[in-house]
Amino acid sequence: MRASPPMDSIPSFASFALPATLALLLTLLLFRVRQRMTERRARKERREALDTVAAWPPEAARVLTITERQAYDLLKRAMPGYLVLGQVPLARFIRVPARHSYNDWLQRVGSLSADLLLCDAGSRVLAVVDIRPATESERSRRRHERMARVMRAANIHVHVWREGALPTAAEVRTAMAHVSGQAAAGIKGSASRPMPLIPIAEMFEVLAEGDRAALEGAFDPSMEPVPSGFYDDIEPEPADAR
Repeated sequence: MRASPPMDSIPSFASFALPATLALLLTLLLFRVRQRMTERRARKERREALDTVAAWPPEAARVLTITERQAYDLLKRAMPGYLVLGQVPLARFIRVPARHSYNDWLQRVGSLSADLLLCDAGSRVLAVVDIRPATESERSRRRHERMARVMRAANIHVHVWREGALPTAAEVRTAMAHVSGQAAAGIKGSASRPMPLIPIAEMFEVLAEGDRAALEGAFDPSMEPVPSGFYDDIEPEPADAR
């Protein structure tokens, strides 16, 4: 019968195997980290090697969709004397402190655009009109709500209009009643003021038939702007974006 190995040889083997296993794992981990860094560096070099025009052939598009143009005309008619701007990135009219990465803020919300801005004569933003589709995905809804939360935190009024159910000019003037006070506060001491909100005769709420026919006749789908939610389903959203 074969003799059993001495009991003291087992601890000796274990004391050798454990460090060897740890060293192997650390080596594999280091190799994997270096491999990922190499791959990341290679991807960055490939991106930087791309020609801006050749890799992304540009095509001109309209700035506003048909619904946005109708909303723009409506806001201009309802609020004479005020400046109306369309599709302005949040980073253009909202400032944030530099305590954290500005690039992270841009990725979360700063690069998104407000559909319509209502401004005073000095281009100070008084209100934002957020035009939403009749039905929207959960991701799109969260994006709109995140934008609205940022603008409200900056003391900017946000008004939501639905495609296919735009308000009347009278409803717009009623909803924008707060604007006249904001505009006056922003330019007190100045001789020039935006035109105050006064009762005016009701205007046509939709394009005249001739204008509508001309608009639809000139419609070219290839020229339509990129929808504001186009990248919702293809761009990763930061997990902690709130």
